[in-house]
Amino acid sequence: MTDTAVPFLDLVTPHRELEEELVVCFREALRSAHFIGGPQVEGFEREFADYCSTKHAIGVANGTDAVRFALMASGIGAGDAVVTVAHTFIATVEAISQAGAAAEFVDVDEHTYNMSPEALSKYLAGCQKDSATGRPIGRRSGKPIKAIVPVHLYGQVADMDRIAAIAEQYGLLIVEDACQAHGAEYLSAGTWKRAGTFGRAAAFSFYPGKNLGACGEAGAVTTNDDGVARTIRMLREHGQVQKYYHDIEGYNGRLDAIQAAFLRVKLQRLDSWNAQRRTAAAKYNQLFTAINAASAGVVAPFEPQNSRGVYHLYVVRSKDRDALAASLKAENIHTGFHYPVPLHLQKAYLGWGYAAGSLPVTERVAHEIISLPMFPGLTSEQQERVVAAVHAFAAAAAAR
Repeated sequence: MTDTAVPFLDLVTPHRELEEELVVCFREALRSAHFIGGPQVEGFEREFADYCSTKHAIGVANGTDAVRFALMASGIGAGDAVVTVAHTFIATVEAISQAGAAAEFVDVDEHTYNMSPEALSKYLAGCQKDSATGRPIGRRSGKPIKAIVPVHLYGQVADMDRIAAIAEQYGLLIVEDACQAHGAEYLSAGTWKRAGTFGRAAAFSFYPGKNLGACGEAGAVTTNDDGVARTIRMLREHGQVQKYYHDIEGYNGRLDAIQAAFLRVKLQRLDSWNAQRRTAAAKYNQLFTAINAASAGVVAPFEPQNSRGVYHLYVVRSKDRDALAASLKAENIHTGFHYPVPLHLQKAYLGWGYAAGSLPVTERVAHEIISLPMFPGLTSEQQERVVAAVHAFAAAAAAR
């Protein structure tokens, strides 16, 4: 075992590099006492909207609030069903449930791990229609489907042109879960568009480990819809249109002003950090090609030609995933599983009636995926060590 670890994620180095700038932000907050709202929040909202090429960005407390508020402000609530995927973090589905709606799952694409347009189309085609609205009725919940929530998983935008065409066919709106896709791009009608611009609204998380991460919890919703933006601003602040005047019942879901200041500093580096991630991904791909990884049972990530992923995670597949993870751990190489148990099989949702085999691709992927070290500043030497360890494991397994 090598003494020097290859970390899965390095949050220390970038914060050391930015320490003086972040301390200035904190000092300014102390001296101004602008802790809630104010110029830092407004500045970040303006700058993040510009970055995503949307009319509005509304800062909220975290990514879960972002998904929930985006759904609620888009008119999703009790009596509605929402189609999404089970291969995602539970916050996606928590937000649907907490908005009052019911989640309906469809399978993912075998190669991208994002929502499969084929599975979505097949599912909706098999649904009965609601006599009042004409919308498809969810097979699990029996409720009319009103929206689709595609998840841009691992930093790659889902196949949005095809999903949007299906949504239009059935009169459904789209709310993007872009919590892992800050700056990711997708080629739509000849134009590269960033995640967060394809639906009625889109949700982002700024959890510390994200490509754009706060020094704590934070999130945002992007939208081009004035009404959606106005409603989210009320939802995040107890339903207020102005202090002590409440048009609706809302939540305490505001973006902290100090976190907004930190995010403004980091947003200036996001493109550079994303470029480093893409360079690291290309290096991994080159190294895995050199060792003929596929023949050794390791499948590298797939990036379609109409996608520019930002590699929030670099995820490979192996039928001996657990043994591979243990072998890498023995070499002091840290990895992760994202995500080992699909949501439809989680204890929290067993009452929904999904059985093993309901989503075959999702279930197969969940047992094979392993996330390798990926972060800005990951060195070629570290990557070579990771891939050499993977190769050694595969060779030993083949010999056995």
